[in-house]
Amino acid sequence: MSLYQQIEKDYITAYKAKETVRVSVLRMLKTSVKRRLVDTSRPGEELGDDEMMDVIIKEAKQRRDSIAEYNKAGRADLAEKEEAELAILEGYLPKALTDEELAAAIEEMVAKVGAKAPSDMGKVMGPLMKALKGRVDGGRLSAAVKARLAK
Repeated sequence: MSLYQQIEKDYITAYKAKETVRVSVLRMLKTSVKRRLVDTSRPGEELGDDEMMDVIIKEAKQRRDSIAEYNKAGRADLAEKEEAELAILEGYLPKALTDEELAAAIEEMVAKVGAKAPSDMGKVMGPLMKALKGRVDGGRLSAAVKARLAK
């Protein structure tokens, strides 16, 4: 079953169970998918798992940004709502990397591309972003790579 089909199935299940937050998140996700299909001139088709992952990652990032802004503004109630939505979205993403796993992946890529200085950051980031898609936030990865190359 594709990721898109899984989301459709989960949406119907949540709707029948009257899980309002899950229904809302999955409805928003379905809307984002349709928007992506229209933007790529493929209305009526289905996104592949890779493209679905991109949409979910984008939506999760928006939630993280909103949580940070709401917390900064002292709006714990809205931040809590966004955290609940983020938890649902993260259920469709691969398991996040631990700090140790991230460090090991960075070391491996640094050795593979022969990066030695901070100016080689692009050589490391591109392949790592593809390899670790959905498992690590870009900001976290960037900071970790920058720290490693600064040594």
